[in-house]
Amino acid sequence: MRIPESELILNPDGSVYHLNLLPEQISDTIITVGDPERVQMVSKYFEEMETQVAKREFITHTGYYRGKRLTVMSTGMGTDNVELLLNELDALVNIDFVSREPNQEKIALKIIRIGTSGSLQETIPVGSLLASHYAIGLDTLMQFYPLEQSEIENTITRKLQEELGLGFQPYCVNASPTLLDTIAYDMIPGNTLTCPGFYAPQGRKLRGGLRNKLLLEQYHAFRLGDFRLTNIEMETAGYYSLGRLLGHEVLSVNAILANRVKHEFASNPNEILDDLIVKVLDRL
Repeated sequence: MRIPESELILNPDGSVYHLNLLPEQISDTIITVGDPERVQMVSKYFEEMETQVAKREFITHTGYYRGKRLTVMSTGMGTDNVELLLNELDALVNIDFVSREPNQEKIALKIIRIGTSGSLQETIPVGSLLASHYAIGLDTLMQFYPLEQSEIENTITRKLQEELGLGFQPYCVNASPTLLDTIAYDMIPGNTLTCPGFYAPQGRKLRGGLRNKLLLEQYHAFRLGDFRLTNIEMETAGYYSLGRLLGHEVLSVNAILANRVKHEFASNPNEILDDLIVKVLDRL
């Protein structure tokens, strides 16, 4: 099946449209960060730099850490940006840009998101390192994709839809078991809530107000057996759902910089994040 020019857009130099990358410029192991300024926080540990590309919020560095070829790139915020990222990364390794046909043999990338988030439970303190075993998306991205969910995933999202009074069913997807075992074996296991915004969707009230004044309390109190929501951010569910759809191994690990229940914020956020970065690099 040839993919038309209008569906897979390439730049004049043959690079993929938003990321501005050629297939040979990325590794099969990719670290992602949200903030473009955080790319250098990772790549400063590279012994050798091979590629540096920048377009919009997507900054990409490919180099070597302890002899292993790695790519680190920024995504900006939100699952809309993650959708661009995952689709175009997949295109780089699984579509022939000349014939515009999918390759017969598919490559599964390893994608590790290093992010920051806020805790929804008193027992998960500021400064913790948390791995998202499950991610629940409150955005509507998966209303447009044929995502298949397990029975337990559907049960979780139906209950959350009912308790929050949403007009759509959220989605729930698990992390790569392999990457959890390799990278996150000593991190707090978490169930991460992905929101379509930073303020009202996360229960923050500024001048715009809140439609649901009990939203943060509902997040905190949600239970289904032993399942509870542990932390809140804006990207992980997009990674996990598209990873499942496209066949890539994906893991999100989080530096907990805030405790939303106790109204605390880290005094040393960069130190916490740097500790997480080094752990990930050493375990890849």
